[in-house]
Amino acid sequence: MVNRLDNKKIVIGKKQTLRAISRNEAEKVYLSKDADVHVTKPIEDACKSSNVEIIYFDSMKELGASCGINVNAAAAAVLK
Repeated sequence: MVNRLDNKKIVIGKKQTLRAISRNEAEKVYLSKDADVHVTKPIEDACKSSNVEIIYFDSMKELGASCGINVNAAAAAVLK
């Protein structure tokens, strides 16, 4: 498990993650396997078209904890 997502600047959530990918600011993206497909699919597609690495977490709770927040997270991106 990645702890605190490499201690770099991150954005959390679908909108912010998609925005970072579209602006070419995302170094890598973290997605939760148990998140709804309508949330993760657009992010996966954007990552594939922009050649951004995707790392999967087993649960939203685990991803949220790694982001340093006390709520579940479906997606997060590490910024360049």
